[in-house]
Amino acid sequence: MDNISNTILALSLIIIMFGMGLSLSTKDFVEVFVRPKAVLIGLVCQLVLLPIIGFSLITVFMLSAEVAIGVVIMAACPGGPTSNLITHLANGDTALSVSLTAISSLITLITIPFIINLGLEYVLGEGTLIQLDIAATIMQVFIIVILPVAFGMLLKAKKPDFAQKMEKPVKRASGIFFVLVLVAVIAKERALLFSYIQQAGLVSLTLNILTMGVGYFLGYAFHLSLKQRISIAIEGGIQNGTLGISIATILLQNTAYALTPAVYGIIMFFTAGVFIYWSNKKLSEQIKN
Repeated sequence: MDNISNTILALSLIIIMFGMGLSLSTKDFVEVFVRPKAVLIGLVCQLVLLPIIGFSLITVFMLSAEVAIGVVIMAACPGGPTSNLITHLANGDTALSVSLTAISSLITLITIPFIINLGLEYVLGEGTLIQLDIAATIMQVFIIVILPVAFGMLLKAKKPDFAQKMEKPVKRASGIFFVLVLVAVIAKERALLFSYIQQAGLVSLTLNILTMGVGYFLGYAFHLSLKQRISIAIEGGIQNGTLGISIATILLQNTAYALTPAVYGIIMFFTAGVFIYWSNKKLSEQIKN
């Protein structure tokens, strides 16, 4: 993609992460120590089971190299700020969701380069010339993710009233930028879009449903509350599509790799809508009983 498109991609992610920072405070991280079981289960789902499921699917499905690498990219990018909004709409445990997003954002500074390098080697072979620069990736993720979050948190601490007023506009702006990202990718590869929906649609839907289902039922197995199960399911299934697209286009410099994240980003909003309806209904039944 050209420099303007790359700038939009980076700016969209910075705005999203800044918006998340506006909703965070140091108190949110206390949840890690207050409810360590829920946090640990959520992190296992995001950072361990998600990549395992992703790699398993590319061995089961007959995928092109571009689609398979796109699946690996999505499996390396756990839930972003969108998952926090969807958790709120689903009446899940928002504090748990925010904590998981913040912690996983830090941990993925290390895990993203290694998972994607492993995927590139697995799909393209050891002789491939396409390799992710681990040091550069860590630096870019730090600049695009960690710094905006820290600045947002600092602004909230210093000027809480202003941060509260800015939170909704920033969320809306991030949504607009994400749409622009999707439009840019689709416009760039419009000739191949229909074929990629055919190729990436089923595997994306499968990855989404499996990760949400595994998160929910793992929480059930460990006797977490319904709200916590809802949060972990969403954090597992709602991946950071913007980060995935950014990695594909900015770091790997291949828009074809961004089509699976783009398709996944579209599909996950439909499944999230169904899950929001189901979770609200489930919570209403629980209250009645």
